[in-house]
Amino acid sequence: SLMVDVTGQTRKEKVILPSYLQGKKPNTIPNKKIEDPASGKVNISSVATRQDLTGFHLIPPRVTFGVLKEGCTYATTVLMKNVGVNFSRFRVKQPPPHTGLRVMYTPGPVAGLQVELEIEIFAMLTGGKDTGGLEEVSHDIEILTETETLLLPVKANIL
Repeated sequence: SLMVDVTGQTRKEKVILPSYLQGKKPNTIPNKKIEDPASGKVNISSVATRQDLTGFHLIPPRVTFGVLKEGCTYATTVLMKNVGVNFSRFRVKQPPPHTGLRVMYTPGPVAGLQVELEIEIFAMLTGGKDTGGLEEVSHDIEILTETETLLLPVKANIL
């Protein structure tokens, strides 16, 4: 219970729940819900009362590459976990070429599992203004799902 602590005493301060338990997700834009007859709908009594049966969580929710050497390619993996009971599809809107970012993944439905997104960055200076040899790259990668658009912030400093 949220009203009492582990010793059975009444709590003096309010318990702050994590965002995934509150039903809020940072960096998401809800899509207009469209009923898709081909989607993997599960109709069983144990989930009949739940409204939101689809959704993804990104682990980690943001990517920070740190300081990168110009001319080198770096990569990291982000897990996209399906936390709903229905299978769901997604696609990634590739970042513009001037960012040096690229997302590699296997398209298809994600049924109660997770999929790996490989975020790759080619460290290049755009050469706009003199920044003293350090340039920051910052971009939000858009991941379009059936119910929402997830934003994955990616940051790097190129030396």
